[in-house]
Amino acid sequence: MPGLIDTNLLLYAVNTDAPEHEGAQQFLTSSLETGDSWYLTEGIAYEFLRVSTHAKVFDQPLTWDQALSFLEAIWLRDNVTVLSAGVDHWSTLKERLESVRHPAGNLFFDIRSYVLMREHSIKKIYTADSDFLQFDDIEVVNPIQGRRA
Repeated sequence: MPGLIDTNLLLYAVNTDAPEHEGAQQFLTSSLETGDSWYLTEGIAYEFLRVSTHAKVFDQPLTWDQALSFLEAIWLRDNVTVLSAGVDHWSTLKERLESVRHPAGNLFFDIRSYVLMREHSIKKIYTADSDFLQFDDIEVVNPIQGRRA
């Protein structure tokens, strides 16, 4: 079933040194070729660009044009949509924050992805980030391990 693809899977797919590389790359390739609808967010795209080009994260970081080319090969596909906030985003955020245990700090990046999912009626995220498990009205799948994150 299609859903939102999180940053960590993109990073694993592009980083051949990561132990998760093969699983993430296989997931991305097979998923995008199905023709089903898949999603990214603007924030996920920017986070991928930030991390994949960062010399303190990767021994051999991508150049900006390599990172952008990797993303373009995904988001320019007919079956991929990049989500952005709509007119109800802030009211959806306020409503959803009431159900989050401890909304603070770095979790707000994941909260933003979660709110965009709810705003666009997307119910599944593919990620290796277990922080998404606290949002009980979405399905969290780690495709590398083949189960909930």
